[in-house]
Amino acid sequence: MTTSSDHAGATTEHSVVLLNGDAHQPREILGGKGHGINAMCRHQLPVPPAFCITTEVGRRYLADPGPTMEAIWDDVLDRMRWLEAETSRTFGRGPRPLLVSVRSGSVQSMPGMMDTILDLGMNDPVEQALATSSTSPSAQTFARDTRLRFTRRYRRVVGESAPPPADPYAQLRAGIESVFASWNSPRAVAYRAHYGMDDQSGTAVIVQAMVFGNQGANSGAGALFSRNPITGASEPFGEWLPGGQGDDVVSGLVDVQPITDLRDEQPAVYDELVDAAGCLERLGSDVQEIEFTVEDGKLWLLQTRAAERSAQAAVRLALQLRREGLIDDTEALRRVTPAHVKTVLLPALQPEIRLAAPLLAKGLPACPGVVSGKAYTEVDEALDAAEAGEQVILVRDHTKPEDVLGMLAAQGVVTEVGGAASHAAVVSRELGRVAVVGCGQGIAASLAGKQITVDGDEGEVRQGNLTLSAWSENDTPELRELADIARRISPLRAHATGDHPKLDDSSDAAVRAAMDTGHTDVVSAAPLIIMMTALRLQGSTDSRAKP
Repeated sequence: MTTSSDHAGATTEHSVVLLNGDAHQPREILGGKGHGINAMCRHQLPVPPAFCITTEVGRRYLADPGPTMEAIWDDVLDRMRWLEAETSRTFGRGPRPLLVSVRSGSVQSMPGMMDTILDLGMNDPVEQALATSSTSPSAQTFARDTRLRFTRRYRRVVGESAPPPADPYAQLRAGIESVFASWNSPRAVAYRAHYGMDDQSGTAVIVQAMVFGNQGANSGAGALFSRNPITGASEPFGEWLPGGQGDDVVSGLVDVQPITDLRDEQPAVYDELVDAAGCLERLGSDVQEIEFTVEDGKLWLLQTRAAERSAQAAVRLALQLRREGLIDDTEALRRVTPAHVKTVLLPALQPEIRLAAPLLAKGLPACPGVVSGKAYTEVDEALDAAEAGEQVILVRDHTKPEDVLGMLAAQGVVTEVGGAASHAAVVSRELGRVAVVGCGQGIAASLAGKQITVDGDEGEVRQGNLTLSAWSENDTPELRELADIARRISPLRAHATGDHPKLDDSSDAAVRAAMDTGHTDVVSAAPLIIMMTALRLQGSTDSRAKP
């Protein structure tokens, strides 16, 4: 690799890394997406060639953009030549043109919060080459569709009203800079603030050869979860869009098909995909979300990551993985947070109350739970209402990354279009917001201003603020099982009943005080949360004690 220096003397050695299975840098350097791509390549799974501009470069770019890009540019050009050789295609010209995607890749997953550009490298000669790549009329449709997709996304991300430059390398440089800069977009900053994420870790940028789900009859794109991230069921779950690109699936702008349709249409591709998901789940010891493309009957895996999941799924999946020997007792309890337990125990609808209320909308359950509030269709109005103390339900045609502030302010989310892998669904599960998606055109206008109840278990929206019934840890078999595990390893055992000191305050200070006074057993209305807090405090103490 060529090594060069910026004006401050920092080298670019290992700053632009091939993701060919041989990269040895950790996730903190490659970012989550780059680390996953490299792991898939290492295990000889079908992945389009890619390289990574590391998080170290991302941090330098934010501090000093121009010199940082100058310092790495020769290495970027070298890696582009490698992509051309790997694909037997040429960037920016025919007869076999190479197009690339430019994606963000932070260390911690931030779904939809940063920018992506697909089909980069498009210009007049490339469009002509794609249009004449076969004698089929569909080749011209594919070329025109791909160019329109690129132009629309490039203008939105880079922020230019003029057509993209004809020079593909000018496009590439602007794309890389825009993705780095999106680390500080308002939606990304708000997301990190909500989760207490490090603002200084920065993002990597992944440049990957494009494969095309919009190419023809046996093409498409989708998202597969190795297990159900909504219910926790131990079976593959996902969505498939024939003739689409991955951006279509996650945008929520179009209705997608269940992954079982891919099984029916292309069974060999489906079997290969499910086998890959099982392999990646075993390697990561966690449920995986895989973005994939099928190009003319050929499966390509674009990325893999630990799946965002609902609170209910987090509990069930942790217990499943423990029973299967993929994780131990301590890790099972780490995978379930006190917030998950509190969400599972939120009040629920009794069937007779649910069925007596008028049904206003029916869609796909995207994140379980039940919440009531007033429906707002505009993010600014939802924010104002939440600040005034109202219970808010955000109802949209679809949600965009820019809507995350409204989603944070809302108790529930309802959309007209989109599926379980759409932005609205994925971010709602991450935020713990009850969500129902794909309710149909016109629902937002019909619900606006009404008091509604959103049932994320049934995928329903019903009229009015409905009465809910409370749960306790003892009512839920999975929570009882987790509590039994916790009592075996927690430094502070908590029980629902017994002749022990009472501790209902689950704050860090209260639990630490109980531990410091030498208590080993307490009685609590929330014993599992008490024990989870004690284990976390013990872990933080142990880590500080290490030399």
